[in-house]
Amino acid sequence: MALANRRFPAWCALLALIFAWVPSAPAVDDIPPPFGFHWNDSMTKLEQVLVGAKAKIVSRERKEKREVWTVEGLVQPGLRRTLFIFRDGFLVEVELQYEYPDWTIERFNERMGEIRRYFDAKFGTGKLVSRTRDTDSDVVQTLVGYQWIVSGTMLELFYFSAQRDQLVFRSITVTYKAI
Repeated sequence: MALANRRFPAWCALLALIFAWVPSAPAVDDIPPPFGFHWNDSMTKLEQVLVGAKAKIVSRERKEKREVWTVEGLVQPGLRRTLFIFRDGFLVEVELQYEYPDWTIERFNERMGEIRRYFDAKFGTGKLVSRTRDTDSDVVQTLVGYQWIVSGTMLELFYFSAQRDQLVFRSITVTYKAI
């Protein structure tokens, strides 16, 4: 028994030395863009994948130092269009625009909660960055937004609503950005 007690401290010291040499766990990875793309993928690569997926690039616009592609036809429930933003020919942002014309306000609220909880579980608690309701005109506008920042990337989730009498437009936007 006395011999075992004398070896225990040596064994602990050996374990401490081994764990000291093991590299620490890596920092949380960046938030990747959707559809299996990667930050800094080239425009050529994205175009090949989009053509292969039978998606249609409906417009290409230069805005300041960026090129913005508007894409339709990517198959995802409610996804109306996707914006791919490139800087110097490489992917730096993806914006998914969802519209559900037949949904009630309750269903939109439910879906926003589902998406927010998913991102919270994956990237930590998101920061509320907007909660506004503008009733200063005949169009009532509501904007609610959350943001997650991980390493050199940002993810934003927004709900937007504009209503005038019986005319209603509602959308959910998810934007992935390399910052």
